[in-house]
Amino acid sequence: MITIGRLAEYAGVTIKAIRHYHRLGLLTEPPRDTSGYRNYSAADALTLVKIKTLAEAGVPLARVKDLLAADPEQLNTAIAEIDRTLQTRAEDIQRTRDRLAHLRAGDRLFLGPPVVGYLDRLRGLGVSQRAVQMERDGWILMQSVSPDQAAAWLGDKIDAIDDPEFAAIYRDYDAAFDLSADDPRLRELAVRTTRWLAVHHATRRDRPRKTVDPKVARLAAMLTTPPSPAWDRLAELGKQHDDQDQIHP
Repeated sequence: MITIGRLAEYAGVTIKAIRHYHRLGLLTEPPRDTSGYRNYSAADALTLVKIKTLAEAGVPLARVKDLLAADPEQLNTAIAEIDRTLQTRAEDIQRTRDRLAHLRAGDRLFLGPPVVGYLDRLRGLGVSQRAVQMERDGWILMQSVSPDQAAAWLGDKIDAIDDPEFAAIYRDYDAAFDLSADDPRLRELAVRTTRWLAVHHATRRDRPRKTVDPKVARLAAMLTTPPSPAWDRLAELGKQHDDQDQIHP
């Protein structure tokens, strides 16, 4: 015969759990012997293992009670159903583990290798983390809305960053973030930028003109940048050039 302590140890449960199963009617509580102890049989041990196994599989204890009373065919059918549920759960857990593993890759979780490479190029130029973060967030949203157009624009950005003049303009524009709006360097930077754009567009006249996806246009309008009076002033100077076709330094 088996004491409650030995039974608990054998099944890998607590004595408290066994008493809980008694109260629920899942496990028959044997009468006490002349010494005042309750002795359990091998059949009790088997029943307790069944209860624990089904409970660990996520089966509610109310259903466990019904399964213990089911005939072999009903029990086998139920076990097959439980096993399919566990298989689905295992697949979900594996997918979650895969996503956790991808988190270690940082930007690569959300961006493809080309964009990650472009961001690394920006870091290599010595631009601020703020600028890299703004680019990163923009590419994530862009790729989610219009992957094809994002890929085309990325090609243009990579081509541009290969140009030393553009790289210098990019660094100076980034550094201008903290300047005052009346800093004379802003006008000079605006002139350099518009001149570079004019030359850049002239050398690309033979390429098909890209049409902007309306979804991308709406997204661009929604994107926000950190407040910078200097950047606002650069935008004004750029608009003046568009209106007047010339900016005088």
